[in-house]
This record gives sequence, C-alpha cells and structure tokens, in this order.
Amino acid sequence: QVQLVESGGGLVQAGGSLRLSCVASGRTFSRYAMGWFRQAPGKEHEFVAGISWSGGGTYYADSVKGRFTISRDNAKNTAYLQMNNLKPEDTAVYYCAADRDLIATDRSYPWGQGTQVTVSS
Repeated sequence: QVQLVESGGGLVQAGGSLRLSCVASGRTFSRYAMGWFRQAPGKEHEFVAGISWSGGGTYYADSVKGRFTISRDNAKNTAYLQMNNLKPEDTAVYYCAADRDLIATDRSYPWGQGTQVTVSS
C-alpha cells in the first residue's frame, strides 16, 4: 500500500491554471495506476482522471476532457494533474488514489487530506 500526499491547490480566477501533485511513499509506485478525484461541497467524490502504471494510458471524465492532463514521473514517485481553463464548477477538494489495477471511476478509495482548488468567476 502506498501513502499519498496531495499539494498544489489554491485560489485562481476562471480561465486560469493550476498543477496538482501527488507524492507517493514506498518503492513500488511504478506498479500502481494513479487517479484524481474531487469532492465539491455537499457532493460525492467524483472521478476526474486516471493513468496506467506506465503512463501509456490515460482517461478522463467528460467534464474535464481537453482541459485537464494527468501525467506521472515514476522516478519521482509523483503523479500530476495539470488543470487549464479552470471553471467555477471545478471548485472542489482534489484527492489522488492508487490502485494495483486501473483506477475504477466509481470506486471509493482511502482518501488523504486532499488539496483545495477554488475557482472564482
């Protein structure tokens, strides 16, 4: 099991960009698929993006396609979420997740502290 720590959130105006980072502990990071989820106030966790262990496969929620990019650097035990053209509806706490298989879009994972993203209009 890997331990995950998210960072990089903040307050940004609509149309702006942020890059989130997720640092994993342990030496088996490259064996895990990684993903990003988010939770807006009063809502359930929502899948945002996933990436395979090698980085060769990525997939996204329809709401972020073309604006967000997930990537990973296995040498740094880090996964990233580049968020461009942010919208107020992207406001949420963002969490990362790890899975030995592909990230399941409808699964509940052990959530860390997350990182707050707030987009002002």
